[in-house]
Amino acid sequence: MTSDDFQVRPADPGDLEHLKMLYRHLVPDDVPARPEVQARTFTDMLNHAGLTIFIGTLNGSPICSCTLIMVPNFTRGCAPYGFIENVVTHADFRSCGYGDRMMQSVFAHAFAEGAYKLMLLAGSDNKKGHRFYERAGFQRTKTGFEIRAPGYPKRTVF
Repeated sequence: MTSDDFQVRPADPGDLEHLKMLYRHLVPDDVPARPEVQARTFTDMLNHAGLTIFIGTLNGSPICSCTLIMVPNFTRGCAPYGFIENVVTHADFRSCGYGDRMMQSVFAHAFAEGAYKLMLLAGSDNKKGHRFYERAGFQRTKTGFEIRAPGYPKRTVF
């Protein structure tokens, strides 16, 4: 950990270009979308109840991000649960503790909102990611499955 000015906050409308840059560090060969579609989708995400894009900034510059989706739930005393997706740290800032600090902030937010658990999926081949999530506090307690629409290949792990 460092004593730099690191902060975690919800994304705002001015963060679109920063997120596009960060996501290139997550999926460099991602399926492209037109800029107007990206802008509309980003606005939809910002306005989607229960969805928060978190951004970690270092000295004001975005260096990491993840998305938290809180899901209303009828079991567990109607306590919601959360999914975390699109976890990314800029390659220049990996293994510096910033991603973990962001995750801890997201956990605190979700639990303050009443979540009884948080879940995420990590690619089977993403061993570095697995170690990161385990260090952050996640435990391997479930088995994940997915089905992909045609044209959306599995992410390549770098």
